[in-house]
Amino acid sequence: MSLAILYSRALCGMDAPLVTVEVHLSNGLPKFTIVGLPETEVRESKDRVHAAILNGRFKFPARRITVNLAPADLPKESGRFDLPIALGILAASGQIPADRLDQYEWAGELSLDGRLRPVRGALAMTYSASRSGRGFVLPEQNAGEAALVQEARIYPATSLLQLCAHLTGQAIWEPYSTEPAHEEAADNSYPDMGEVKGQMQAKRALEIAAAGGHSVLMIGPPGTGKSMLARRIPGILPPMTGQEALESAAIQSLGSGRFNLTDWKRRPFRAPHHTASAAALVGGGGIPRPGEISLAMHGVLFLDELPEFDRRVLEVLREPLESGHITISRAAQRADFPARFQLIAAMNPCPCGYLGHYEGKCRCTPDQVVRYRGRISGPLLDRIDIQIEVPALPKEDLLRPGSGEPSAAIRTRTTAARQRQLDRQNVSNAELGAQDTEKFSNLDREGKGMLERAMTRLNISARAYHRILKLARTIADLSESEPVLGKHVAEAIQYRRMDIN
Repeated sequence: MSLAILYSRALCGMDAPLVTVEVHLSNGLPKFTIVGLPETEVRESKDRVHAAILNGRFKFPARRITVNLAPADLPKESGRFDLPIALGILAASGQIPADRLDQYEWAGELSLDGRLRPVRGALAMTYSASRSGRGFVLPEQNAGEAALVQEARIYPATSLLQLCAHLTGQAIWEPYSTEPAHEEAADNSYPDMGEVKGQMQAKRALEIAAAGGHSVLMIGPPGTGKSMLARRIPGILPPMTGQEALESAAIQSLGSGRFNLTDWKRRPFRAPHHTASAAALVGGGGIPRPGEISLAMHGVLFLDELPEFDRRVLEVLREPLESGHITISRAAQRADFPARFQLIAAMNPCPCGYLGHYEGKCRCTPDQVVRYRGRISGPLLDRIDIQIEVPALPKEDLLRPGSGEPSAAIRTRTTAARQRQLDRQNVSNAELGAQDTEKFSNLDREGKGMLERAMTRLNISARAYHRILKLARTIADLSESEPVLGKHVAEAIQYRRMDIN
């Protein structure tokens, strides 16, 4: 038979649409053509496939070879189509049987000696392949990652020669046996909050943020522990559920670094440098790839030195902070990526950094301070739930022996508070819409009066009003209180530092 048909997967955002690989051999001068909107990596597969077939001791047909990757209007990228193209050529030339090829989907990049190299997006492709009812064949290095999709049938392979031995019946082909589910990352695998001395107000604010999924802006002089505190937030967040872990792993597998199995059920922590571009933050490229806000899925995105980021870069955060997803549109393609992350930002109070320092080091003028803080727009600040000061600690506090409360104890409280939110409304407080925020706030008379006075005196926006309500709801959940009391509202208001100023 001079025609072979196999199946593979492309990547389009979080989706992995089916690609039919058709290989046809015909008479004429030897020529190798790939059609179906292939990118450069796919066009280069001709040379890899040619060398891999010869080094696998097969015969490369001296005929006109046409490879069609359908659908024709879907861009195809990466070397994952090397394997189905090579098998299609061997099947079309009669060197391997073609009767079992349609029972599987194939993905893998070939080296020149025929060995298989790992591919990007294995988890997303496996999830889509599992719903088709076909087995999924991919490089051995990707098998552990792909096996996280429990209902999938995974067939790992090391080389083209090994696969051909299985297809010709010379070797037994067993599906990948999954290991027992990975346990969640141990608490001591995260930096411990107990190592941070002092800063009790900041720790309390971060506990509230972890319990309700709120965003945080920390303002303070250099060396006060802002970065240290931020890096310890994953350790006090509630443990990841299986669904959250799978979603986070799937988006990680689409990134350039791929997903590391040791990070299973471990909250991501992404900290891009302030020179990062808007595309690096939200994602982009000719074939869109996820950016830092998507790679931080169900984890923490830490932006240190917030005013040093380009203002246009920061403005792209506004939509995902509200909606929890980001849409990247290109002329030929549109991709949707999830962006449910927890924003933690840090900044100095002034250009020199020492405004409000107990030693009076600051020499900045009021105009300089205003211009410095003006680098962050009002609409973005409005979307940050908690804005707190992290003051410099006196020397005697730093020299005092002893440590603070460990992360494990804080995590117990945040997990219990988050569970109360899920039992009540199925989402965290930070994800509540305006109508549900009003519905579940359950304010008492004192709380309502305090909030009305705050709106009058501070002239806060409607968005800030709802964010104060969400904060108060979280504080009440940590206190195991169903009604939101006046003291909860009062504490929530004081965390809107920039509004009070």
